Amino acid sequence: MTIATRAYARAGLVGNPSDQYFGKIIAVSVKNFSARVFLEESTDLRIEPPVSDKDVYKNAVEFLERLNLYGYYGGSRLIKAAAKVFFDYCRSKNIETEPKGFRLRYECDIPRQVGLAGSSAIILAAIRALMAYYRVKIPQETQPTLVLNAELKELGINAGYMDRVIQVLEGCVYMDLARSLIESRGYGAYERLEATILPPLYVAYQPTLGKVSGAVHSELRSAYDKGDPRVIRTMEEIISLAEKAKKGYDGRDFSRWPELIDRNFDLRSRIMTISPENIEMVRAARRCGASANFAGSGGSIVGICDNENMFDRLSTELGKLGAKVIRPQVV
Repeated sequence: MTIATRAYARAGLVGNPSDQYFGKIIAVSVKNFSARVFLEESTDLRIEPPVSDKDVYKNAVEFLERLNLYGYYGGSRLIKAAAKVFFDYCRSKNIETEPKGFRLRYECDIPRQVGLAGSSAIILAAIRALMAYYRVKIPQETQPTLVLNAELKELGINAGYMDRVIQVLEGCVYMDLARSLIESRGYGAYERLEATILPPLYVAYQPTLGKVSGAVHSELRSAYDKGDPRVIRTMEEIISLAEKAKKGYDGRDFSRWPELIDRNFDLRSRIMTISPENIEMVRAARRCGASANFAGSGGSIVGICDNENMFDRLSTELGKLGAKVIRPQVV
C-alpha cells in the first residue's frame, strides 16, 4: 500500500515577513500548487528524486538554465532533513518507531524559488507521510516548528513560522507571532479566518525571477539583529497593517484592504533590496487597478482583483513581463 500526502503553496497577504521577526500576518494557502509525497514499505530506506532534481540534462544550455534558476540544491536534502527532525522528535518523546525501511518519492508543481514556499511544502508533505507510515501523532501546533527546524537548524536556511503555519492549517489564517509566545511555548497564536468571505484575490508569479529566499532575507536579517532603528520602526508599522486588516475582517469591511496590501509592499521596499523586475511586476499590477504585495520573498505577488475584466487585464499586462496570473484556490 502506498501512502500519499501533500502540502500546498501559500501567499502572505498582509503583515510582517515573519522569518523570525515576531510579526503578525494574514496568509492563505494556494491549492493550485502542491508538493506530493508517496511512501511505501521497503527492505531498505530509499529517497527517489523527481526528474527535475536528477543530474541529467539535455545539453549545456539546459544545465545552465536550471542551475541559474534553481541553484545547486534539489529537494532530496529537504526530504532528508524532514526525516531527521521526525525521528529526532520521536526519540525526544520516547516514541518507538518500527525498524522498517521505506521507499519515498516526491513531486512538486509549486513554482520554484518565487516565494510560494515550495521547500517547506515538500518537508511538510514528507513529515505527514512519515507520521502516517509510523502511526505517530504530532500535535498540529508543533508541526510548523518541526518543518522550521528542518530548514533552519538542519539546512541553515533563513526561515520563519508563517509559511509552515499556513501550510499546516490551510485556508486563511491570522497569526500573532509575538516573541513572548514563541519563546515561552514554541508557537504563536493562530486564528482561522473564513476564506469564503475574502475579497477576490489573484496571485502572479514570474518563473525567471527565481531566487533562494534565505539569500533574499540575509541583508534584512543582519540589520534586524543589529537593532537598526529604521528597520525596527518599519517592522512595527507592517505589524500594524496586519492588525488593521484583521479589524476590517472582523467587521466584514474589506474596503481598506487594497490600501493596506499596497502599503505593505511599499514599506518592505524601504528595508529590502528589491530587483527592478520585481518592482515592475508590482507597478504593472497597480496600473491595472489591482493592489499588489509580495506573496513571499520575491518572484510572486498577491493582491485584490475586483472583477474579471481587471483579471484579464492583469493577465495581459503581466504576461508581457513573463508572469503568469491565477485565481488562488484558498478554501
